[in-house]
Amino acid sequence: MISYETSQNMISLLGLGDVRSERIFLTHALGRILAEDIVADSDYPSHPTSAMDGYAILHSDQEAYESLEILGDNPAGADEVGGVMSGACIKTFTGSLMPKGADTLIPIENVRVEGSVIIIEKPVPNGFAVRPVGESYREGEVLIAKGTKLGFAQIGVLAGINRVMVHVAQRPRVAIIATGSEILDIGEVARHAGQIRSSNSYTLQALANQLGAQSVQMGIVGDDKAAIMERFEEAIHSCDIVVSTGGVSVGDYDFVKHIVPKLGAEVIFKGVNIKPGQHVMVAQRGSKFIVSLPGFAYSSTVTFILYAAPLIARMLGVENPYDVIEATLKVPFAKRSNKSEFTACNLTFEEGRYWVDFEGKKTGSSAILTNLLGDAGLMICGEEDGDLEAGTLVRVIKL
Repeated sequence: MISYETSQNMISLLGLGDVRSERIFLTHALGRILAEDIVADSDYPSHPTSAMDGYAILHSDQEAYESLEILGDNPAGADEVGGVMSGACIKTFTGSLMPKGADTLIPIENVRVEGSVIIIEKPVPNGFAVRPVGESYREGEVLIAKGTKLGFAQIGVLAGINRVMVHVAQRPRVAIIATGSEILDIGEVARHAGQIRSSNSYTLQALANQLGAQSVQMGIVGDDKAAIMERFEEAIHSCDIVVSTGGVSVGDYDFVKHIVPKLGAEVIFKGVNIKPGQHVMVAQRGSKFIVSLPGFAYSSTVTFILYAAPLIARMLGVENPYDVIEATLKVPFAKRSNKSEFTACNLTFEEGRYWVDFEGKKTGSSAILTNLLGDAGLMICGEEDGDLEAGTLVRVIKL
């Protein structure tokens, strides 16, 4: 078996080609990955602008005059904006362009109005409540970088620069196939105790969608070589990545590991010195990829995160699907093997740093998916690591 580090390096070197993109309406862009840098084509604001309701004045007039003549109103969106001369002011509202000559806005609550003049009761500093040219951004500034996942703030900025449509990465299609005659889909009635509920299909679908892919459920296929081959061929034809669970171990009915090469796919690697999921297999046929995972729920979830997620991220133009952070062990940790281990842990942030503990996490087989409930992460221990003492700094995949 190859090491975890070697397997990750091999994944990173796979040729995926350029990120495919498409233009979509801004109203449909939430959650999508940007496929272009968004660059400001002008300063904003392009003219000094009022930040509140008040009177546009010359700052020096606050000491030079006892009162200032009101020349008129300057509502937001006005076609024409007048000018202010010494000894006068213009009533100006939030969002209005500042009148020519004015350098300061004195708030309404700082003045007393007597007829056609104002008397300043509380002076303000020079430039008060005036948005300068380029306060939000300057022409040529990169506002949103390529590879950014578009959230509410990005949508608002794009609307503010009049982007009706935007280039985003095409969502890779990820087919999900569960293999095994013992697998029972949700909603079906179990006929006997030997059947296992198909949680993998829905866990991996959720992970794929969360990462920005478009998942395609290909259903459950029993332990029949011809049926498995037919389902895989259908999935490869219609999708970019085929993710299967089960059939990769060493049992008599583990057919997937034999079928994938017969599909004309080149096996990149089969078997990694990791726990859980040592029998994971990654293969490539043309521009399509097959990621075959073990059948146990926790094992398939972890190996999806380690091997399918990076492929999805790269197809979207994203560098890392998950952050790997440094955290401190609150309690000792006993390593269970000489493999790279990925252990479910509780991840908390206290006193300016991340902490790891295992309270409520069960030890046992690679089937305990409930260990990933709550604020969970995956603590990474390398092949050479042994037992770890409390206070040790560890790496954690932040989920």
